[in-house]
Amino acid sequence: MSLSDRAREAVRERIVDRRYPMGSRLVEREVAAELEMSRVPVREALRALVAEGLLELLPRSGVRVRSLERADVRHLYEVWEPLAVQASRLAARKVAAAGADEDRVLGTLRSTLETAERAAAADKGAEEVAAHTAFHEEIVALCDNPLLARTMEQLSWQLQLVFGLREEPAHMRAQHADMFRHIAAGDAESAAASTLLHVRDSRAVAERSLFGAAGDSGGDGDGHVDAELYTKTEEPTPRKKRKSRQSS
Repeated sequence: MSLSDRAREAVRERIVDRRYPMGSRLVEREVAAELEMSRVPVREALRALVAEGLLELLPRSGVRVRSLERADVRHLYEVWEPLAVQASRLAARKVAAAGADEDRVLGTLRSTLETAERAAAADKGAEEVAAHTAFHEEIVALCDNPLLARTMEQLSWQLQLVFGLREEPAHMRAQHADMFRHIAAGDAESAAASTLLHVRDSRAVAERSLFGAAGDSGGDGDGHVDAELYTKTEEPTPRKKRKSRQSS
């Protein structure tokens, strides 16, 4: 790993675990001193993190940790939702096709889920956030779709930032277990449905934690999404017939 990559990883971790709070200004010289590096790799790292969306340029000079607005969270989840749902669907199909190699295919995914559960039991929030992000990343890896992997990689650290800022209710941990169970069973549509519920629930919890309300993502006052809300289909509204004009 190059020095700039190491610097980028170090700054990322400090943003995600909130040692660098949202809105805080990062001074290149101070970051370099903290990381015990020269300013050149730190400068490259900060530029890369601006491109990733974790930092933003200040009007005159320097950078600061990006402050998330409600629209930022909405935009992130609008992109992540269809990708996450499709990833679970494709992963389940891969497992179904694996047959006897199912245990080998699922080994890493199962490990990330167990790591997250241990971190939650030990009340290690940062480790739990990292493990939950890794769980979603491993689902993408199972798909063996390079384009999907590259697209999801662009969202990964922004998702970690949101995950680190919001609460992680117990029912959402159970949703990960449901997702794993359906993927392990090779049930593509159940895996997709459980992921849809989880992502929309995640968004509701994020909006409640960050902005004090569940927003318009379908959550209730506790940030929990009603499963029935996303399984029923709406009946199309009948079009009113236009009255024909009678000729005089």
